[in-house]
Amino acid sequence: MNTTFSEELIRLAKKDLQVRERLLRENKLSDGYHPEMEKIHKENARHLRHIIDQIGFPTISKVGQEASEAAWLIVQHSISDPEFMKSSYQMMFEDQSDINLKHLAFLFDRIQFFQGKPQKFGTQLNSDGSIYPVMNKDEINAMRKDHLLPEFSQEEIDKIPPIEHIESIESQNPDYIAWRQKVGWK
Repeated sequence: MNTTFSEELIRLAKKDLQVRERLLRENKLSDGYHPEMEKIHKENARHLRHIIDQIGFPTISKVGQEASEAAWLIVQHSISDPEFMKSSYQMMFEDQSDINLKHLAFLFDRIQFFQGKPQKFGTQLNSDGSIYPVMNKDEINAMRKDHLLPEFSQEEIDKIPPIEHIESIESQNPDYIAWRQKVGWK
């Protein structure tokens, strides 16, 4: 196990979460992607790319559970770099026996969400807190279970908007649409 990379990943993730917490307390995260948060995310992604160049994706056997989770958090927050998120997902998918399967589900859904496509596991939420549309409501709990996520109640599943509502959900925030186009999601 590479302890140097483990320590670095954990430090980067903690910094991300500390800045996020501070900005939340200051009520500065409700108006789009805060520049300070974006800067942290880009710096962390740059560090993670360097680690990936050295050892591949930081799986549990390579860096330990906590550091592997930190690597996923860095990827999950690299929202202004679609290609990095997609390539990281592919590496995680290939190493899925050596990562937390929840992370694979969250990252898949996050990529779908930013592309304006239905998610598979129901991990991403609309701005009102409701679950973003999913590919298959009938199979969602089986897929969640396979990826170590808790099942939804039937009531929660029934509240998930249909796929046909994606366009109207997204059209509620023109700034979000412009940002996605700027960074390459759409």
